[in-house]
Order: sequence, then C-alpha cells, then structure tokens
Amino acid sequence: MRTYIELARPFTLIAPALGFLSGAVTAVGARPHETWSWSLLVPAFIGSAMAVVFNAGNNALNQIYDLEIDRVNKAKRPLPSGRLTIAQAWGFTAITYALTLILAWLVAPHGRHECFWIVIVAIVATYVYSVPPLRTKQRGWWANITIAVPRGVLLKVAGWSAVKTVIGIEPWYIGTIFGLFLLGASTTKDFADMEGDRRGGCRTLPILYGVRRAAWMISPSFVLPFLLINIGTLAGILTGHAALLHLLGAVMTVYGLYVCYLMLKRPEDLAVEENHVSWAHMYRMMFVAQIGFALAYVL
Repeated sequence: MRTYIELARPFTLIAPALGFLSGAVTAVGARPHETWSWSLLVPAFIGSAMAVVFNAGNNALNQIYDLEIDRVNKAKRPLPSGRLTIAQAWGFTAITYALTLILAWLVAPHGRHECFWIVIVAIVATYVYSVPPLRTKQRGWWANITIAVPRGVLLKVAGWSAVKTVIGIEPWYIGTIFGLFLLGASTTKDFADMEGDRRGGCRTLPILYGVRRAAWMISPSFVLPFLLINIGTLAGILTGHAALLHLLGAVMTVYGLYVCYLMLKRPEDLAVEENHVSWAHMYRMMFVAQIGFALAYVL
C-alpha cells in the first residue's frame, strides 16, 4: 500500500483537490449568490475527492509511459526501482480512472452532469499527453497545452459545475487565468529532467530552446495571467468582492515577478537543481491564487 501511495505522488494531489473546492466555493459567492448549506457542499466534496483520485491515476499512467525516462531521472520511483510491475501500475490506473468516472457522475447538482462531461474531456487530454502515438509530452508546446487545459481551465470549471451551471463566461474566464499560468509554469519541472527526457525523445522547451531561452519564454505566464483578474473585475466579468479581487491580482502579479527574478538571475541553475525553487513557488502560487479566489467570493 505504501508503494501504491508513492506511485500516486501524494504531494501533487493537494493542488487538484484545492482547485476543485476553490472553484465550487467561488461559484457559491458568484452572482446570483447561493445560500450556504451542507447539501450545497456535498457535490463539492465529492468532486474534490474525484480530483484527487483522477490525478493519482494520471500520475500512474504517466509513469508507465515514462519508465525509460524515469530510469535516468527518478530511478527510485516504484516502477524503475522494480518495487511495482507495469501490470500492477495498469491495475492501479484502471481502478482510479473508473472511480474517477463514478465520482464525477455523482457531482450532479439539480441533475446536471456537466462535471462528468468535463472530466471525460480531461481524461482524453491526459491520455493524449502520455500515450503514443500522439504523446504530446514529446511535442514541445503541445505538452504544456495538454497540461494547462485539464489542470488549469477544466479543473476550475469542473469545481464551478458542482454548484452552478458552467454556461456563461465567468467560470471559463477564471479557468483561463489558471490555464495560462500553467501553460508556462508547468515547464519548471522539465529543466532538471533534460537528460532523461532527451533520451526518451521528449522535446520539452528547455531541450528545444535551451535553458536560458526557455526560462525567458515561460516568464510571462507567471505575471500576465494574473493581470486578467484586475481586468475581469473592472469589466464586470468577475462578480466577487471587487477590492479583494484587485488585491489578489496585485499580490499574484508581484509574486510572479519575484519568481521570474529567481528564475532569470541564474537560469542555468534550473537544469542543475532537481527541484529548483521556482518549481516549489509554482505550487505555492497555485495555492495562494486558489485560496484568494475563494475568499474574494465568499467574504
């Protein structure tokens, strides 16, 4: 059991759970406001559990097809170390994906199954990312896109669907902010993996463009998406507490500039340190933005 938990990569499961729950809480506070009740939150908690299970299955699927890469980059993981077999990893993946679909179907406020269909699209995206012949992980910017869409855009919209219908601009606008952030920020994990990725045929941005140029290319994703918070508030697209949304936009923009400074002052360190500080800050920025949106809509 401990090895299966390691296969799921538990640290990475916090962000999707928080993202889904934040999306649901944001929908509660969006106009027209919902009345708080336990029954209102039940689909949100089911969906949050679904996001955890889905991400665990996705992590396992990715490791199955990254086995040769992980032999170089992460030899201590369950598959390259031999502590789990490919068959066992496939069994874990099948069970978690089946459970994901069941839980997604149960997220159906007022009989709407919008969450289920959003998750179907997200599952296809994870398959396309990891599995040949498409395997967008090997295809430069396409890898970033197939990470940003399910983990950024669709995660927030799915959380929103646990409370309100996703028909309308607001949930998609919020999802786009997170998607644009991950479009560049997701590359922070690729710098230290260049040796194994190169052997595995993965043409990530650092391999295609070099460390320094790739760092500059992804920098706008740490800043520009969060300016959309202020723009959306001024335009009336975002219906949370205006002052808090403007504060959130300012805080995230300054935070993003600080992370850019850390990356760009010595970009060569990105390819040397296994978990460069910018990678950790990517997760922290996600947490701050998720919590910030929820607070701006409920206070």
